[in-house]
Amino acid sequence: MGTYVVSAKSEQQAMAEEIGLTKAQEVFSQIPEEVRYQGTWKYSKGLSEMETSAHLRELAGKNQIFPHIFRGAGAYSHYIPAIVDSVVKKETFVTSYTPYQAEISQGILQSIFEYQTMICELTGMEVSNASVYDGATAAAEAIAMCQERKRKRVLVSAAADPKVIQVVETYGYGNGMKVELIPEQEGRTDLEELRKRLGDDVACVYVQNPNYYGLLEECGEIGRLTKDKGAKYILGCNPIALGWLKAPVEYGADIAVGEGQPLGIPLSFGGPYLGFMATTGKLMRKLPGRIVGETTDDQGRRAFVLTLQAREQHIRREKASSNICSNQALCALHAAVYLSVMGARGIELAARHCAANAHYLCGRLEELGFRRKYPGTFFHEFVTVSPVETGTVMKKLEEKGYLGGLPLSDREILWCATEKNTKEEMDQLTEILREVCLR
Repeated sequence: MGTYVVSAKSEQQAMAEEIGLTKAQEVFSQIPEEVRYQGTWKYSKGLSEMETSAHLRELAGKNQIFPHIFRGAGAYSHYIPAIVDSVVKKETFVTSYTPYQAEISQGILQSIFEYQTMICELTGMEVSNASVYDGATAAAEAIAMCQERKRKRVLVSAAADPKVIQVVETYGYGNGMKVELIPEQEGRTDLEELRKRLGDDVACVYVQNPNYYGLLEECGEIGRLTKDKGAKYILGCNPIALGWLKAPVEYGADIAVGEGQPLGIPLSFGGPYLGFMATTGKLMRKLPGRIVGETTDDQGRRAFVLTLQAREQHIRREKASSNICSNQALCALHAAVYLSVMGARGIELAARHCAANAHYLCGRLEELGFRRKYPGTFFHEFVTVSPVETGTVMKKLEEKGYLGGLPLSDREILWCATEKNTKEEMDQLTEILREVCLR
């Protein structure tokens, strides 16, 4: 283990001047003043391994782990078969370094190849990459794929996940694409507004299905409107919902993206997660990140290699469509093992149970006066208008070990149910809220 030698003040000043700054602190000028620490850091003395372990356990004990979860909004509590972790933790996978060294990493390359194949089967697309950082990154990278010299506008549904929209806007700012939000009408993309805004300068349209409010969009009609103007159609997907809904390719999508966390990856306090991307053969050379292909070696045996690299490490920078440098190999392995264990029938059943549980929960909440805000078909999330303040609702549920839906305002709540939520759980949640509503 090497030692770290801190740079002297004079060295820091010299480096700052070299890049045109008067002092080193100006390096952080882009960080808002209000979030910068203004005091002097105080460091405690070093701790032994035993002391450090005890201190970390003490800190971890402050976390509240909810046994009952009714919140989604992009990260979902699904059942993960025990065999998934058992396979993923095998030494072969855990100790492997990187698929750059193809000749010594055939097992890792094959696992990624199988993952890509399953994502293609799930989405109906022809080619998938070896994943990107998360679902938001996948959406932003897909939009970058669609940029053309005369097409710089991007239309994004306002009913998409706000976190995804923020990342897309950041990418747009960086690569010169103008991102415009299509307003929502009763919780879904306003088709009339989309029709008005579509023009010959639009590069692509991004819609999420199910959307942030859990509603199913009119994906077929959106695809038709988009294609009529020669723009690309990007569909954000929930991978579990694809076991029940039509595949993106059936709606005419050019690119399918989404957050792969529901595919056997624990909630893990928000990460690491997995962004999946799949597209048609026509766009495969613009697909960012790593792609693993199948070939034969000099003896005719099946082999796997990295192929069709569109990133700047492998091709001329001006030709690169992305500078994304890595993939989520371990998370992709989780997804591949999970999909193998579940199979097509298992994913379909999980999706149907999610939908059934969410509709049961919605019915019970409506009995208490929690009115659904938006009409229309929903998958496993829905928004209610609460008869009491959301803070009161959440506090009461948390006291009983229930993580309630996500508060969207002082009266609106985004609820979620998955196959893990039992009827008994949902009935108990209803009884807890009955006390709140009858006060």
